[in-house]
Formats: sequence, structure tokens, C-alpha cells
Amino acid sequence: MTKNVIVVIGAGGIGQAIARRQGFGNTILLADWNMETLTRAAGDLVSASYAVETRQVDVSSRASVRALAQAAAALGPVMQVINTAGLSPNMAPVDKLLEVDLYGSALVFDEFEQVIAHGGAGLIISSMAGHMLPALTAEQDHLLAFTPADELLALPFLQPDAVPNSMVAYMIAKRTNTLRVQAAAMSWGERGARVNSISPGIIVTPLAQHELNSKIGDIYRAMVEASPSKRMAPLEEIAIAANFLLGPDAAFITGSDLLIDGGVIAAMRAGKLPTPA
Repeated sequence: MTKNVIVVIGAGGIGQAIARRQGFGNTILLADWNMETLTRAAGDLVSASYAVETRQVDVSSRASVRALAQAAAALGPVMQVINTAGLSPNMAPVDKLLEVDLYGSALVFDEFEQVIAHGGAGLIISSMAGHMLPALTAEQDHLLAFTPADELLALPFLQPDAVPNSMVAYMIAKRTNTLRVQAAAMSWGERGARVNSISPGIIVTPLAQHELNSKIGDIYRAMVEASPSKRMAPLEEIAIAANFLLGPDAAFITGSDLLIDGGVIAAMRAGKLPTPA
């Protein structure tokens, strides 16, 4: 009997947590650019009795993402696609960050739309940073949502002279993720599938620790202190939310973004925190 296929792009902490929650009894296709990370994560899942296939992927390459989608379809019905791949503002310059977090996410929506099964669901792990950006114009929102993926990085307001630093690039990329989810909801819906996003706040992962130990670590600690919850969140809280959005209880939810930030954005709206822009 052919098992359903759960595709998880990004083998870091959030990707692994979602794979564990969604993958048992299915075939997990786990993908990442970093082969060391991918091999280690897959080994942990296999040792816990999950059925796992692996594939290296570069989300900023259409050919690579297309090959991943085709590999997934060859394994069985592709019922869930979860994209957790991304770079943080402290990890990459503006151009690379836009390639991976903005263009790469658009490619995943494009290519997996071709193979997602009827009744399937997609999910991208975005960021609360998308909610920090000051309002864009209606025209900019429309262009970010509907411009063909391969033309996105040519938009005038994404050029180096218009994006001053990697933090702004990150916020624009994450805003684009939620806009592309709204656009993809229409075309995915024609296949009987849904697509949504989650915008996490500060989650306890190695990536978050990297940021906390960096020169901008004090900004993250101030966010935690100003938020109503006054804490970070464990990986499991994101996996639980993902389980809901990917499952049958969320059958009426598509084109939506779920902000899970402990109230950091609420604190910003209340003037308790400055916006990074």
C-alpha cells in the first residue's frame, strides 16, 4: 500500500518538530541544502521508526525545487508540503536573503502546486518580522503577491539601493510570504488543496540562539521582556499549530497567516517596542 507523502523542506529545529508530528505512518521526504544537517535529522527520525527519504535542495533554484517536487510525487500522493527553509538577518547579505527567503518561497509554491494531491495542504514557516514592516503601497503588495516568481527579484523596490540592510530585506521577504500564500490559495484551491503560513516569534532553536548571541541579541531579549507572555516558545508549540493548519479541522482555512509571537507585535503596536525598520 502506497503511503501518503509529507514533504518537509528545511531540516532544522522547526522542520524536525513538524516532521515528527506529521510524519508517522507516512513517508517523509526531508530536504535541506546542508547535507550534514539533513543526514543527522533523517537519522534521528529513522531511529524513531519513521519512514524517511532525503534529498538535497537549493530553494533558490527552480530546477532543484522542481526535481524535489517530482521526487515527492514519485513516492506517492503528496498530501502535505511544509517549507521551513530560510536565512536570518544575521546570516546573509541582502541579495542572498531575498533569493532564499523571498524568491525561494515563491518557487516552492509554484512547483508543489503542480503535484499537491486533492485534499492536500501546504504551509510555510514565515516570521513575525513580516508584521513589523510599515505598510507597503497597494501596488507593491499586489506585485509581491502576483508577479511571476522568476521576475520577483527584478522589482524596482527590491533592488540594492532600495533595501538598506538585511533586516529590512528579511521583513520584506516575510511580508511577501504571507502575500504569496493569499495568491497561492486561489491556484492551489483549483486543485482542491489549501495553503497557509505561520509567523513565529522567538522560538527556542539553534538559529534563535545564534541571533541571541549576536550583536543584535539585546533586541531579541527586549522583545521577550516587552511581550505579554515574557518568554520564548518551544518548537512543539509551532508543530502543534502546524498540525492544526495542515489537518481536517482547518478545512475552511486557506490563504491565512497565524501569528505566534507571544504578543511581540502587540507590544510594538502599543509603543512598548520600536520597530526594527
